[in-house]
Amino acid sequence: MRKALGAKLGAKMQGLSTFRATQNNWFSSDGREQNIKDYASLLSELVWKRQTSFLAAAVLAAFYFDAVSVFATYALVALTEFLDVDLGRKSKSWDGQDPVVGRKIFKRIVINTIISALAISVFIVNMALQQSSTGHFTPLFFLFSASVFAAMYNSQLIGILLLRLTFYGFAFLFIAVFDLVRYAPPLKSQIWLEFFTIIFVLYFIVDISIKFSLRHKERLEQMKQIKEESERAKAALEVKAQFLATVSHELRTPLTSIIGALELVKNDTLTSLPESLKPIINIAARNGKRLAALIEDLLCMQKIESNEMEFDFVSIDANDLLCETVDSTSGVASKLGIHVTIEPCAEACSIIGDRDRLVQVLTNLLSNALKFSSYGNTVKARVEALGTRIRISIHDEGLGIPAGSKDRVFGKFSQVDSSDVRRIGGTGLGLYISKQIVERHNAIIDYVSELGVGSTFYVEFDRGTDSHN
Repeated sequence: MRKALGAKLGAKMQGLSTFRATQNNWFSSDGREQNIKDYASLLSELVWKRQTSFLAAAVLAAFYFDAVSVFATYALVALTEFLDVDLGRKSKSWDGQDPVVGRKIFKRIVINTIISALAISVFIVNMALQQSSTGHFTPLFFLFSASVFAAMYNSQLIGILLLRLTFYGFAFLFIAVFDLVRYAPPLKSQIWLEFFTIIFVLYFIVDISIKFSLRHKERLEQMKQIKEESERAKAALEVKAQFLATVSHELRTPLTSIIGALELVKNDTLTSLPESLKPIINIAARNGKRLAALIEDLLCMQKIESNEMEFDFVSIDANDLLCETVDSTSGVASKLGIHVTIEPCAEACSIIGDRDRLVQVLTNLLSNALKFSSYGNTVKARVEALGTRIRISIHDEGLGIPAGSKDRVFGKFSQVDSSDVRRIGGTGLGLYISKQIVERHNAIIDYVSELGVGSTFYVEFDRGTDSHN
């Protein structure tokens, strides 16, 4: 006996669990919970649109019908709007995930829809009953407008839309049948024509409601696909970033050892190197350094794009910053036979920034100026105050940059001069990284150039303050 009762109780509990699971699945499948949240959130936004229309209709009808009954029925419509506003306000705290809360909100939506549709129908039918002539153009137009409005804005929940349109449909039919009962006209009467016209209008409303609902589903499906594509793109970017970081770190250590060994051999530190091998070793050492620079740039780019690069913003004297940069590149400039001059700012020229990162930016600009300068040319490094701004510029006397090349200049892995004849190689990432660093400083980086005359790259900052946003 106990086993039988236990089995029955277990079956009932299992059935209840299945019912609850089915309920939860109904709310969680196909984005229904999100549809409910979207619908509830839209209630508060649409209240003024609907109330403006109904208030205008009430004021107009009050001039031609009984004003007391018109405003009395309009008051019912206005009351239902307050119920929707209250529901919209309470639903804002819902995250659209909990099915229990979703069911409660859905029940409120059903109740509010019944009350609202009934109040609107009564408001419009009241005008039709007071109209002594046939046709009822004004109330039917108001009812048609309410139906189209519902079709446009209630397509998130097709069941709720059908519920509202059912009330409106009965109101349409009541107005149409009312004249048939009151006048009992022959089939050729215009009253029958108006009746059939109303039937056609009902068909039209149902048709556009279906189309709005289908378009809403299509938009949801498109948004779902866009979201999935976005997630896949993010996952691919994360994999790429991890791959770059791992490969770069794994390459950097052995490459440093290789470069060190080549430098020892090249400088005859270990043993005297035959003259025939020195050019080969020099090429290997030079290309090793280029590869090391590429790895460093890849790591830097990966940190920037993953927002992992840290900045230590402090007050910096722009003159000192430029002098430090010029000193760090003086060996390269001397080797290339290029003279670098400094024109400091005569007044206070402090900026806010990360000193190491800005040295990296200016070093890249100065190195580029040296790359494209010829032996005996002069590169001018300058700091100047422009009102509330401080500009640091690097001017060279090189070949210049063709017009329309800005995307290539600041792009990734792109160079205006990609030939192999440059005296100093590049990775094609320097200016891209520099631009990203400068933008993190709320500053700008740009250039002016003329073919055959030279180029001037500059970085422009706000004057230094006590804090940095």
